[in-house]
Amino acid sequence: MSIETNDRSDEKVWTRRCIMSVAAGWAVILPLAIVSCPVPVATATTPNPVNASASAPAAPPELPDLPLEVAVVPLKDANGASFNLGDFFGKVMVINLWATWCGPCRREIPELVQLNKEFRSRGVEMIGLSTEDPDAATEKVRKFIQDFQIDYRIGWAPVQVAAPLMQGHQAIPQTLVISRDARILKHFRGFSPANTSTQLKQALEEALN
Repeated sequence: MSIETNDRSDEKVWTRRCIMSVAAGWAVILPLAIVSCPVPVATATTPNPVNASASAPAAPPELPDLPLEVAVVPLKDANGASFNLGDFFGKVMVINLWATWCGPCRREIPELVQLNKEFRSRGVEMIGLSTEDPDAATEKVRKFIQDFQIDYRIGWAPVQVAAPLMQGHQAIPQTLVISRDARILKHFRGFSPANTSTQLKQALEEALN
């Protein structure tokens, strides 16, 4: 099991809640950069710093199983219907944590829509969980679904679901590939226009096979 991650951000996203810093001397945005947006502290926890020797860098942490206590948390989709992640045990799941205000998320979602069209008939369940406040953002999310022609399930990520899934990394988008037996096979943090879609497709093929 492995983690696809890069916490560096090389893209400006001019929104009130997502402002990415760029070094003053840079004239262009690197095309291979993985970009992400910070999310409110309430939806994630920050791990204690880990001391690592320069000559012996720490190995990536082992990815856990999807905790049962997370899988049974009652969730609501954008239309108010109830579900939980445990409903899809036995299927390969893709869980995408996102928000309408996040620039990298907006760039990634068309890729997820295309992957859903390709893999849905093969038993993959795509689930988008917004980190926004449902009381304030319901209409915005519904409009977003229409504008981006999202044809997979969109719901809300309460803190008791978002925090364990994000594993202490306060940035979105984050995408997890979950096996049929509820193991987290891949965890992508941020979005790379050049790589994320290809790597996610490969991860899905591996999960299905």
